Amino acid sequence: MNFPEPYRMKTAEVTPDNCEKEPIHIPGCIQPHGVLLGIRPAGLIIVQVSDNSDLWLGKSPDELLGRPVDVVVGQVNADALRAILEQKHLESNPQYAFSFIPFADRGNEHSASPLDVTAHVSNGSLILEMERTGRTDGGPPPDYLALVNNALRRMQQADSLRDFCQTVTDKVAELTGLDRVMVYRFDEDFSGWVIAETKRDGLESFLDLHFPAVDIPKPARDIYQKIWLRPLPDARAVSAEIVPLLNPDTGRPLDMTYCFLRGASKMYTDYLENMRVRMTLTMAIKRDDQLWGLIACHHYETKIVPYQIRASCEFLALVISLQLKSSEAREHLAYKNRIQAGYDGLLARALPENADFSTFITTSPTLLDFIEAGGAAVHRSGGNWAIGDVPTLEQRVALISWLRERLKNATPEKQIFATDSLSQLYPPAVAYKDVCSGLLAAPISRSGHDWLLWFRPEFIQSVKWGGNPHEKPIVEGPHGPRLMPRTSFEIWKETVQGRSNDWQPFEIEAARKLRFALLEIVVNHTEKLTVLNRQLEISNEELDSFAYVASHDLKEPLRGILHYAQHLIETCSEKLDDDSQNRLNSVMRLTRRMDALINSLSHYSRVGRLDLILVNVDLNEVLSEVFELLEASRPEAKFEFRVPRALPNVSGDHVMLRELYLNLIGNAMKYNDKPEPWIEIGFQEENEEATYYVRDNGIGISSPFHEQVFKMFKRLHGRDEYGGGSGAGLTICRKIVERHGGRIWIESSPGKGATFFFTLGRTQPK
Repeated sequence: MNFPEPYRMKTAEVTPDNCEKEPIHIPGCIQPHGVLLGIRPAGLIIVQVSDNSDLWLGKSPDELLGRPVDVVVGQVNADALRAILEQKHLESNPQYAFSFIPFADRGNEHSASPLDVTAHVSNGSLILEMERTGRTDGGPPPDYLALVNNALRRMQQADSLRDFCQTVTDKVAELTGLDRVMVYRFDEDFSGWVIAETKRDGLESFLDLHFPAVDIPKPARDIYQKIWLRPLPDARAVSAEIVPLLNPDTGRPLDMTYCFLRGASKMYTDYLENMRVRMTLTMAIKRDDQLWGLIACHHYETKIVPYQIRASCEFLALVISLQLKSSEAREHLAYKNRIQAGYDGLLARALPENADFSTFITTSPTLLDFIEAGGAAVHRSGGNWAIGDVPTLEQRVALISWLRERLKNATPEKQIFATDSLSQLYPPAVAYKDVCSGLLAAPISRSGHDWLLWFRPEFIQSVKWGGNPHEKPIVEGPHGPRLMPRTSFEIWKETVQGRSNDWQPFEIEAARKLRFALLEIVVNHTEKLTVLNRQLEISNEELDSFAYVASHDLKEPLRGILHYAQHLIETCSEKLDDDSQNRLNSVMRLTRRMDALINSLSHYSRVGRLDLILVNVDLNEVLSEVFELLEASRPEAKFEFRVPRALPNVSGDHVMLRELYLNLIGNAMKYNDKPEPWIEIGFQEENEEATYYVRDNGIGISSPFHEQVFKMFKRLHGRDEYGGGSGAGLTICRKIVERHGGRIWIESSPGKGATFFFTLGRTQPK
């Protein structure tokens, strides 16, 4: 067929996209088992006609073009057509119009079979398609409605998607009498998989065979997205051309997307010839308005399916599409109930004020009870937790960094990431595909730093293809090389690696639902914390001011008490008995103790009230100053100080950081009874944050007291043991660290030393 530019398909370039670009909606021809008229709605004037009109209507195209449609269908039917145009929505919506017997105006009424006429409007043109009715005088027609109702009852009883689809193929085969009926499901890459089949005896089975996407190219899929049914009674029939090729009113080819008679692609008919298939009937299955699959019917002889049966099949395809979701829901009902129970359990633990998502890993139900996977993890700024088989922490941190970049511009609805082949999108995942070929990830903070992750392991499987999916035969045609359909359909096996089991749509939706719920909890929790933090800041400021004023006012009377007690001892010692003198000594000791406590309180309040003077601080210089101060105050101390590597520069308050190290190292020296004591000062890097530490081999601290040691005036030993002390040093350390935006904690056990870790939130190693 010779299309005028720009409608002629280019065939010089040989690529798999040849069939992806074929304009199959404007073939310029029809199947010859019927006749087509293109009509101008105004006046119902025939402007295009298939060139087989003489065979079916007894008039050649020349006799019909420019004439009113009355000359073909008669005045009564023409009036009926005008009424349909006025009352029905025919745009892209074929409707049965009427049936008639052609040649009636010639007095030859019985020389032709009755024709069914369907009508629809396409781009302003009224299209009439006329086909044999298939009716005979041999008795009443089958009760197609009863057949469809029976099919629906059977489908509603199916327990699984497979059973549902098998019922579909059984009932369509019963309705049409065709040799083979298949349900063909599309994969994400638009390759297909036969998941149900009904066939006559003697035919080899196609069940569970996979077929490449090129077998049903994009133009065909696009059309099935719009229509419900496509018949092809004879794949070998010679097409009837449209005359003229271009509509004289629009200057364009007739858009035949919705035409039952639309001519078939040469690529498609060659494909069927290679399969030895003579006739096909194809119905679309749609889910949420997207093409999910096809009901593909094959027959090995030519066969015309009458309009009544086609209409029943079309209705069945529509109902199947509506029932598909219900079938999937029934199949996964128990799992969905378990997901809902897991959701309720997880959300109940997230609702308390602490919003501790680590329990999603540590307490049942866990994330693995929520969605089936090999492993799961929670990543938050406060820590990382994992359960099951998961990548290493370093691998997960790198993966989250990649996810954050990939989803940074995604809308909130699309910020759920799911793939069953992670390594194809993220090549480093090849290293851990045995535990993570499939990934389901949900960010649970607006910053993108907090995540819920599910990991599915690699599932190596052998996929059976109906022929080699990589076969792309090329032949030399009249216009040069041409891509041809496959010629071999022998089973071809392929081992698929690097993939996991699919994530079901309801699993992805469950993760999305949990994410939104947690985001709302986090936001509400953050808002409450902001209010509480502000209240605490005000309260702390008031307490610091009170402590400063109180310590200042108390010092004067204490100095008076100490002075008078000292004076009494010096001037009246000879007049006092031993008991009185001991009491005066106790007064002086207690007064000095009280003075030390007030000094500590004053110091603590001053740390909280003074502005931070942030400068670039070399922690190695700070450490040198601390060693110098300690050597001057404790010249007798014999300690081994270890510094594994140079400390970094930080942005901080030099004086406060010096006091921090002075307190921590001083405590490490004080609480050490080992014959060879040592202290190590260093830092480590993890998750893009530096953690500093002071470690010793001293007496250690029991875990129940790890938090208490940071409280004001909390001492774990007698007042005079290990050199005494006020018990405020570690409290001041915590205050200094918090003023720098960090946190401090301890790891220790009795007799095995202690390690004090701290971070400085405003700084990173340089």
